[in-house]
Amino acid sequence: QVHLVESGGGLVQAGGSLTLSCAASGSIFSINAMGWYRQAPGKQRVLVATITSGGSTNYADSVKGRFTISRDNAKNTVYLQMNSLKPEDTAVYYCNADLLEASSWYYKNYWGQGTQVTVSS
Repeated sequence: QVHLVESGGGLVQAGGSLTLSCAASGSIFSINAMGWYRQAPGKQRVLVATITSGGSTNYADSVKGRFTISRDNAKNTVYLQMNSLKPEDTAVYYCNADLLEASSWYYKNYWGQGTQVTVSS
């Protein structure tokens, strides 16, 4: 069974930095795209950033120039470096991955359990 486990969330002051990590574990044959989404209280879950297996990235306009997504394919891990954090970045951040289990014939989409990021003003 596959699991995505996030870490690195917490409380930080505005202007500060945090780095989130998400490690995929289990019988994984291959991982395609990985990404980060966030959900603020009372709002829908929205895309923050994605990265393909080849390293191509995509960012929400609200985080461009402040956040950087990266991945370590050998460790099945994706990272989100968040700089110049703002109170409006406060949300639960979720890891997402399209991956192929060793026992499967097709890629499936998986979510992590989420990690809270709170930015104080």
